[in-house]
Amino acid sequence: MSEPPAHAVPASLVGEEYEVEVGPVAHGGHCVARTEAGRVLFVRHTLPGERVVARVTEGREDSRFLRADAVRVLAAAKDRVPAPCPYAGPGRCGGCDWQHVKPGAQRRLKADVLAEQLGRLAGLTADEAGWDGTVEPAPGDKVPAGEVPGWRTRVHYTIDDEGRAGLLRHRSHEVEPIEHCLIAAPGVDELGVERRSWPQIASVDAVAATGSQDRQIVLTPKPGGRLPLVELDRPVSVLRVGEKDRALHRVHGRDYVRERADGRTWRVGAGSFWQSHREAAELLVDAVMRGLTPRKGETALDLYCGVGLFAGALADRVGETGAVLGVESARRAVADARRNLADFPRVRVEEGKVGAVLPRTGITEADLVVLDPPRAGAGRRTVEHVAGLGPRRIAYVACDPAALARDLDYFRDAGYVPRFLRAFDLFPMTHHMECVAILQPVKKGA
Repeated sequence: MSEPPAHAVPASLVGEEYEVEVGPVAHGGHCVARTEAGRVLFVRHTLPGERVVARVTEGREDSRFLRADAVRVLAAAKDRVPAPCPYAGPGRCGGCDWQHVKPGAQRRLKADVLAEQLGRLAGLTADEAGWDGTVEPAPGDKVPAGEVPGWRTRVHYTIDDEGRAGLLRHRSHEVEPIEHCLIAAPGVDELGVERRSWPQIASVDAVAATGSQDRQIVLTPKPGGRLPLVELDRPVSVLRVGEKDRALHRVHGRDYVRERADGRTWRVGAGSFWQSHREAAELLVDAVMRGLTPRKGETALDLYCGVGLFAGALADRVGETGAVLGVESARRAVADARRNLADFPRVRVEEGKVGAVLPRTGITEADLVVLDPPRAGAGRRTVEHVAGLGPRRIAYVACDPAALARDLDYFRDAGYVPRFLRAFDLFPMTHHMECVAILQPVKKGA
């Protein structure tokens, strides 16, 4: 009896090249193009309207689409500039998407992505979302074409087999060794992580607080690796990640940094979330508070509250007769939030996942709600629970336009629509952006 024929594995198309006309920008830092045969390509390192040679980086003959890099530009767009970063380009560092694009054009690309996501996933036009169609730069990021703002206060370095610090290549575990990251804030560069060797270390996280002179590095040793003697030019807190327990252990200095926003100092422990852009916390608090217009005596929720940034801003504005509940799942962040908000007697912080904590609080109504969920969004169940509390306004802070659009669609089903929306370019040179949407109940009879 003969054996059945083995199923042939579809051939890989990696390395194949196609000459294509580049179409619109897509969410994720690439543009859409099609081969003459109609196959869809998601192409990085290009711009809408260009003609390029695209080399496939991922995909097989049976793939729904292929990923590719523009390796030769045959007809350039007017918004193209030489990439200021020597590590940018096909097959190189994956941290930035738009080094080859003028700053203003980067924001227009992001606006196009946000508009497309709102329309496709939420069925909303810019006018219906209360959005003016622009992505706003942070004040300190207005730089000429060919220059890069140093905005990133938190940088994760991966260490290669030779002990060199670098950043990962796009969709890869391969390390691109670097000597200087252009988007890193000056305080990060002062730590000199890229300029020294890190034998037996897997990764280094560098933090340069903007609200203080606090500097911190967190070392993750390789399995069995020993911690090197860290000698730096300035006082720096050093922590290590335990090989067995994965917990953070203090080597010397503080196990937290101090940040400033909304007129207060915030303790942010190693591993707790804080916005990476040096101006993001202040900008976002201002946008959220302007949108919510808190009143004395109101009750408010801060969901996914982190170290308590929005909860503190709300507590300050609702006053002694108001009350605020924060919910956060990260244990260290909860401890930071409770310490940060200890001077507000009517603020409570609960630990746990929002979807599990909200039902057991017994809260049946609230005046205001802030949601700042992770990149995946809040989801229908949480949206429905929040809407069921009947708040007069909701502030939704989003780092992903697709998640924002999906959740806005859920909110509309639950009776809430955007009053206005603002978008901020708090991740220059990358495809990421931050949005603040203010929602209110649908008017009866509307």
